[in-house]
Amino acid sequence: MRAILRAVLGLASALMASLPSPGQAADAVRLHAAGSLRAPLTEVARAYEAAGGPRVDATFGASGLLRDAIVGGAPAEVFASANMEHPRALAEAGRGGPAVLFARNRLCALARPGLATTGADIVDRMLDPRIKLGTSTPGSDPSGDYAWAVFRRIDAQRPGSLAVLAGKALRLTGGPASPKPATERSVYGTLVERGEADLFLTYCTNARVAAREVAGARVVDLPEAIAVGADYGLAVMNGAAEGAYRLALFILSPEGQAVLARHGFTAPNTPMEER
Repeated sequence: MRAILRAVLGLASALMASLPSPGQAADAVRLHAAGSLRAPLTEVARAYEAAGGPRVDATFGASGLLRDAIVGGAPAEVFASANMEHPRALAEAGRGGPAVLFARNRLCALARPGLATTGADIVDRMLDPRIKLGTSTPGSDPSGDYAWAVFRRIDAQRPGSLAVLAGKALRLTGGPASPKPATERSVYGTLVERGEADLFLTYCTNARVAAREVAGARVVDLPEAIAVGADYGLAVMNGAAEGAYRLALFILSPEGQAVLARHGFTAPNTPMEER
């Protein structure tokens, strides 16, 4: 915990040291962020603007696709990813500053209305050939990568399960050709409500929102033996304006962290089990 806190404070110091000289403020800060951060970072952006910061223009989507867009020249200034690997890769490529862990999440299962399952039998349900198992797209979206990490943990207990689960998993979101999700409601709730998935492995924050929107849908916590956590990384891109650095610091501030906590994210200095 102390090491994580030191990393956050170290990045804050680095950001402050890297602030451009005062000058004309940019019209807007360009934020690229994971889709699972849409609600909390929209709230954070409004609070930042209300505190005197410049307008925030946010683009939300699968973190891997956002990384590719930034590599391709998309004018991002702050990148908030659902993993640490993508912002680190941009830093290693000379595109941005250091990545810092700023929030944590976990994977849960969203069960459709009428599907009886608990943490005790969730693996049997996932392996059941009659059950449609939804995931995001690995490689393009960290949520998909985390789902495959769950599959590998199951395989360690039940050899051969990885091939079964990878073969049946329906990559319904997060890919280059996936339909763009609506902003007014949860895409995961929509998918289980339509019957396109009986179970959907997604972030617990996403699953809770979906369960509130769809009567009868439930959130199932994964057993500790197969549970996988998600570390979210934040980085400021090279050439960013002063307002972008200040937005990053605002996300790391107690006010920004409080918003993330209200939306179900865990603070980076809160201890979690090894995974």
